[in-house]
Amino acid sequence: MTTDAAKPTDARARVAVVGSLNMDLVARAPRLPSPGETLAGHAFAQVAGGKGGNQAVAAARLGAQVAMIGRVGADSNGEVLRAGLMAEGIDCGALETSPGAPTGVALIIVDDASQNAIVIVAGSNGELAPETIARHEAVLARAGVVVCQLETPTDAVAAALAAARRLGKITILNPAPATGPLPAQWLPLIDYLVPNELEAAALTGLPASTPEEAARAASALREAGARNVLVTLGAQGVCALLDGAAPVHLPAPRVNAVDTTAAGDTFIGGRAWLPGRPRSKPLLSHCARRRFQSRARALNPLFPRSPNSRAERISTSRWHLSHDRPRRGLFAPRLIVFRQYFIPYTYFKTLKSCAVNAC
Repeated sequence: MTTDAAKPTDARARVAVVGSLNMDLVARAPRLPSPGETLAGHAFAQVAGGKGGNQAVAAARLGAQVAMIGRVGADSNGEVLRAGLMAEGIDCGALETSPGAPTGVALIIVDDASQNAIVIVAGSNGELAPETIARHEAVLARAGVVVCQLETPTDAVAAALAAARRLGKITILNPAPATGPLPAQWLPLIDYLVPNELEAAALTGLPASTPEEAARAASALREAGARNVLVTLGAQGVCALLDGAAPVHLPAPRVNAVDTTAAGDTFIGGRAWLPGRPRSKPLLSHCARRRFQSRARALNPLFPRSPNSRAERISTSRWHLSHDRPRRGLFAPRLIVFRQYFIPYTYFKTLKSCAVNAC
């Protein structure tokens, strides 16, 4: 095992993301192959991903100082992922290298009906351990917010949450992928639990596909010990249960969505960014007035694009994520590109409620 901990870290980092980094290998074919069948595909892309990396980049794009704690392999994919994060201004001093394991990959086949089949190989992500967290506790200490997901070993996630709680940090857990209830001892360590509707159902055993069902699932999670719960519902918006208040459904504006890959990660990155904003009534008022629009427009050559699409005019970074910076005003609409898609960032109407509690 080698580490890059000797590299200087950014003392200004306010968000620490503990999580996964993958290289996504995406092939487009007319249909998904049957067992034993070989098909001719018609497009291929290699795209930086992993929930940890996505969430770190989203927070950095919004202006947060971000540090990444994770592992990549000693291979070309690891080099590309590290360079992509650094190009986004993310502190990679706690991004370690595993010489004995490859960088995590996701093998994805997408058919012409947009159905997909995915195989994920954890690789170096599987070597993230409590010892890794202990080596980089100083990174957690400098952060204001610590973000975790479940694409890395659970003992490492537990160690990160426990260290963040001991250090008095705001903690966010995106329980993805979720296969069942969280360990009871985790819930007091989590300030904001942010599942989607499928994950909320897996955590509680209750359906959560409508705002009413999501409110019941969120209430069950609070009864189990969670403090704040945000259940994301895609086009239906978010069900928010904050600081003991009654559940609130915050609908998302209607948009012409083409693909919403990593939209949930974008939401998590935005939620992590909010506590770093200055406490100010004008800021909250402005945030409350804004309805941040989003449009999902494919930038990836795997998907058709309109010749008049605004996405044609956006240059992407190595991480395949970009946004239009507003010319004036902190809260001018921001349009985020994730994994070469023009991805929705519509949730500031929801996040303004969180800002009241966290800013």
